[in-house]
Amino acid sequence: MDREYELFARVIETGSLAAAGRTLNLSPAMVSKRIAALEERLGARLLHRTTRKLATTEAGQRFYERVVEILAASREAENIVTGVTGAPSGRLRLTAPTSFGRLHVAPHLKPFLDTWPRLEVELDLSDGYVDLVAERIDLAIRIAPAIEAGLTGHRLAPNRRVLCASPDYLKKHGAPQRLQDLRRHRFLAAAAQLPWRLQSKTGTVLVQGESAVRTNSSEVVRELAIAGMGIALRSTWDIGNELRSGVLQVVLPEHPGAADVSIFAVHPVTNFVPAGVRAFIDHLRSIYGDEPSWDRQ
Repeated sequence: MDREYELFARVIETGSLAAAGRTLNLSPAMVSKRIAALEERLGARLLHRTTRKLATTEAGQRFYERVVEILAASREAENIVTGVTGAPSGRLRLTAPTSFGRLHVAPHLKPFLDTWPRLEVELDLSDGYVDLVAERIDLAIRIAPAIEAGLTGHRLAPNRRVLCASPDYLKKHGAPQRLQDLRRHRFLAAAAQLPWRLQSKTGTVLVQGESAVRTNSSEVVRELAIAGMGIALRSTWDIGNELRSGVLQVVLPEHPGAADVSIFAVHPVTNFVPAGVRAFIDHLRSIYGDEPSWDRQ
């Protein structure tokens, strides 16, 4: 039964019968025959097959989600018997925001994989919304004030944000001394990042405005700020090095970004969390913490 389940999971994960067959040294015809036998035994259609694509039926998607849990539990049970209790193995699919993933996830993959060599990691970087179930993602990094329904969240670190600008911009346009002074400055923000939510003595303040340059990229916003185009609200994980070197300077330090946003690792709600997912959460927690490296000094 485990072999049938593993074959079905490989078909879904690779997106084709032929690709799944290659990973298990089976011909496409044999893969198709075994999947058909599995559907007949279950009495349900699991896959929609066309000449161009392969997709799960509603029943197939639900079956796949349970199969993944069953396979992970089976591997962990075998590890216990063989004395490798809880040793992570198999494929671990991760997703993270583009900048954060490049700066603070990718550099930490080598020590993680050195510790757990039986794991295979896939890392997808995207600033768009990723449906973890539909995309079959094991773990995602989310920077948000709260965790959406259907997901389990693990807080990894605070997400501190500050207004910043280049020394050249501030020399040319003057540094704002009060929130009201921001009205005469150019704002820099990616799509959906305005209005800014800033802290004040009386609570959260919304600062309305339009970005001097329209972009969907947070990395572009950072580069525009460095180039002296205006003032941006950036996370310290994104500009820590620039603040330390003086390439960027904090503006209105008494009005940082609202403090209700944190960095989370999230995964679909499940009764069984794979060992690889637990291990990676622990790995990032040990690296970040309440005072992550980007906030030191």
